[in-house]
Amino acid sequence: MTFETFFRLTSYLVVMCGFLALFVSGSVGVAFSGVFLVLFIVAWFLESTNWQLSERVGTALVILTVPLFYFTWRFRLFGAGGDEAAIAGLLSRFILGLSIVKLLQRKRDRDWLFLYMMAFFEVLLSAAMSVSPVYLAVLVLFLFFTAIAVLGFEIGKSSRALPSYRLNSEQGQKRLDAAPFRRLPTTAILLIVAVIVFAAPIFFLLPRVGGAGFGAGENGVRGMTGFSDSVRLGELGRILESDETVMRVKVDVAPGASASGFRWRGVALDQFDNKTWKQSRKRKQSFFRADRDVFLVGPRMTRPKPVLQTIYLEPMDSNVLFSLAHPVMVQGNFLEVRKDEDDGLSATRAGNERINYSVQSDLGEPSPERLRSDDTSYSADEVSRFLQLPDEFDPGISALAAQVTGGSVSRFDKARAIESYLQKNFGYTLEQKSSGEQPVADFLFNVREGHCEYFSSAMVLMLRTQGIAARVVNGFQQGEFNDTAGVFVVKQKDAHSWVEVYFPRDRVWIAFDPTPFAGRADYSLSGGLLGQVSRYLDALETFWIQYFVAFDNHEQRSLFRSIRDGFNDFQNSVSIQAEYLQARISEWWSAIRGDRGIEARLSAVKYGVVYVAGIMIALFASTWLYKRLNLRDLAKRILMWLRRRKVRGIVEFYDRMTAVLSRRGLNRDPSQTPLEFAVAVGIPAVGVITDRYNRVRFGGADLTESESEEIERLIVSIEDQPHTSRRI
Repeated sequence: MTFETFFRLTSYLVVMCGFLALFVSGSVGVAFSGVFLVLFIVAWFLESTNWQLSERVGTALVILTVPLFYFTWRFRLFGAGGDEAAIAGLLSRFILGLSIVKLLQRKRDRDWLFLYMMAFFEVLLSAAMSVSPVYLAVLVLFLFFTAIAVLGFEIGKSSRALPSYRLNSEQGQKRLDAAPFRRLPTTAILLIVAVIVFAAPIFFLLPRVGGAGFGAGENGVRGMTGFSDSVRLGELGRILESDETVMRVKVDVAPGASASGFRWRGVALDQFDNKTWKQSRKRKQSFFRADRDVFLVGPRMTRPKPVLQTIYLEPMDSNVLFSLAHPVMVQGNFLEVRKDEDDGLSATRAGNERINYSVQSDLGEPSPERLRSDDTSYSADEVSRFLQLPDEFDPGISALAAQVTGGSVSRFDKARAIESYLQKNFGYTLEQKSSGEQPVADFLFNVREGHCEYFSSAMVLMLRTQGIAARVVNGFQQGEFNDTAGVFVVKQKDAHSWVEVYFPRDRVWIAFDPTPFAGRADYSLSGGLLGQVSRYLDALETFWIQYFVAFDNHEQRSLFRSIRDGFNDFQNSVSIQAEYLQARISEWWSAIRGDRGIEARLSAVKYGVVYVAGIMIALFASTWLYKRLNLRDLAKRILMWLRRRKVRGIVEFYDRMTAVLSRRGLNRDPSQTPLEFAVAVGIPAVGVITDRYNRVRFGGADLTESESEEIERLIVSIEDQPHTSRRI
């Protein structure tokens, strides 16, 4: 491969990496990508041909591209509009269009620099739109090929500027092709490693501002419904059919506590009109940021240590902050956090941002026995809205509830009876089967199957007919636990609806779930090889999001705390070992003084002599080895031996040539240098081979493939020389 071909290949790969970065981010579609790839291949085969565009035509096309994409944006073609993701997608197509024009034209040095700059903008733009760990691989490839291309660009430019190359361009090109440009990949790798070593601390130290990306791209969850202050019955069924990720949750539980059965609470709804649940009270309490981005949103209850959740939430069309029940503290990069009267959390966020935050929740609850004994009367103002029934209400629901709870006395037992009745006597389906003006009644008395919204709605209405305050809660089941990443991966199909019942003595809401177990995700089915691979990939994506996409001030503090704790643990370990050693020395010295008798004293002396002798032997052996095996000299000898082996293998052709000459009667005198011997022989081929030998043997150069073939031809030509019997 010539140097020119090598340089062109690496430059094209730089452009390809820029395109791949945009493709991974989802900002360019399949059709546009196909057109780009076809033109990319065409441009490669047109290099150095007369079919390339002239510089004038290329410049004209670049100028025409600007108004073309302006009108595309102005008239909202290809989905362009005010949305940031759409504008970013249009900008991506514009940059790729400019790159294709430059690839198709005859290129000077400034054109290659233009292509490198466009590729850099593409990678930079895609960084704001992608959360995929594949982007990291593309970024590494981009840095690798860009380093090689820029080095090659400078080598070629400098070589063409030298007088020896300008005097004879053909000879200069041969010298350039013979240069060891194959070392450029190694140099590029070393440069990248150096950049990472110096840039990594800066990355983890610099403060983060703004959101983590423009949006979710093709796999995002934007537009997801079901988490607002009003939800129409049946809407949740559409979410349950989606496999897109909503959030990842890392939970820190106390030792011995269970890390399962979690529900991520979103919004509680109290008013129902037979088809739609909504919140009757819109008032929210605002909490403002204290030290370390902390918001205190609730009082501590009964649990000694609240359960900490770190949540990485994907973009969605709601300001809801999901958490376990009874949140007491929120930590995140928010200006304020709001809490409604139904314990729902929210914070102002742009709909296209990914956010991460932490929540501490107190999961302590009264025991079933205490709840069962709660016969405290409700206050009318306290629960009136949680006893509301629709104006048009099927009386059969009240009769059914009375029948199911007939043998129960307490609120708790009645709630358990209705929960068990719905779980055992109704089927689960995602199909929208219930209909009519009262779909809950249709579900209870006719269809007898539905999804979680129908079960929770039916239980709340049945409880309210018995004078028990209850509300519907929408959120998510716990999701699948990824043991590699240590997080729960929650997807849209984990969306769930359950019931909360109010117990006035302890002023606490207790969760009940009437949905049959068939309607709760079974994560045991995701095993096998494909499931394991999927978990590893998701762990990689979690790592990427946690430490790159969503690495904010809170994460920085966590990292510093981890480093500090690790250093403290090491310091404590050293301190414990030092104290142990000090205690043993004190015991030994006490025995030496005779405090524990003559036998203990003799034993201590014996151990002391053994230890001192061992230390002296170790010091003597170390000194002897250091003098005998000088590590620096040893390393030099190894390197010289490896170098001689390599050079010996390369210059083997010279020994072959002298053997051929010897058979022809031309023998080299031991006092002659290779160059003197070549001059004395007077054969041009011998002079060329000797020049190659000196350059490789003493100049540290490598033979190119063409030079090796030339030497083989020259040795064959020497064999054809007439025999001569003389010493030179």
